[in-house]
Amino acid sequence: MPLSNSQYDTIIREYNAKQIKNQHMVDDRLKEVYDKDARLQEIDDAISSFSLLQARKLLNGDTKALIELRHRLVEYNRQRQVILKELGYSEKYLEPSYECADCKDTGYIGNERCHCFKQRAIDLVYTQSNIRSILKDENFETFTYDYYSGKDSNPATGLTSLETMQNAVSDCRKFIREFDLVFSNLFFYGDTGVGKTFLSNCVAKELLDTGHSVIYFTAFQLFEIFERNTFRQAANEDIISAHQNIFDCDLLIIDDLGTEMPNSFTISKLFLCLNERILRRKSTIISTNLTINQVAEIYSERTFSRISSSYVMLKLFGDDIRILKKLR
Repeated sequence: MPLSNSQYDTIIREYNAKQIKNQHMVDDRLKEVYDKDARLQEIDDAISSFSLLQARKLLNGDTKALIELRHRLVEYNRQRQVILKELGYSEKYLEPSYECADCKDTGYIGNERCHCFKQRAIDLVYTQSNIRSILKDENFETFTYDYYSGKDSNPATGLTSLETMQNAVSDCRKFIREFDLVFSNLFFYGDTGVGKTFLSNCVAKELLDTGHSVIYFTAFQLFEIFERNTFRQAANEDIISAHQNIFDCDLLIIDDLGTEMPNSFTISKLFLCLNERILRRKSTIISTNLTINQVAEIYSERTFSRISSSYVMLKLFGDDIRILKKLR
């Protein structure tokens, strides 16, 4: 994710703070167990002394020094674990507790930015902490079919509202399962309150949990970013990076397409966004209350052609769940 210097510095400071906090925790726990059994400190001191001795031997050409060190460390570690168990501690009590085990809270795996760094960059640029709280309530674990009728059917497909949603959930799970293997996009359309945004959030939660970068926008928010980038009076690093991230993130979610004020600018920018992400093979989810004909009429046949040829089209129907929840 492109970042301005100030944004990058902010994130790095956060990682440094995590590492310092972790080190303090380990130091406190070491003092705690040392006070309970002095043998643990003796073992750690022995590890330091022996490691230094073997390093000197290695520098002097002793090729067996490293092997001897490894064997001794295994034995020292075994002794530590025995003592910790006797004291009632788990094997990992003295290990740091990382928020991200992949990069060990450094933000980097080798020379590459970790997935947690990339998502933090997105959260910082777009201040999307609100979507995090929403995903706690809207995910597959909280999803229910209770509001979908097994009787009302769609004349066009012959499927009931319940069957339609079951198929949509199946398609979403396939989209998630094959996300890193098969390029795909989802297009949810249907009346207000039938679960389009909820399904989008379910997908977002699953992909965020597996380390993918996800950006969520309402259509209005998306076009506002495009407008600020196009008509800015002077170069602004934050705006430039925000604009670039739209094209680079693993998954872009555009919610409520059609609620913005459509004009020549938004129409051209939507085509640019969708076309560029298709070319880069970056997945997108779009939800809208518009009909297929309205999408074609408002955003042009060219844009609709891109959507119809590159997206899995999922029409949801049924009663307005928001109203049903109020009535229950």
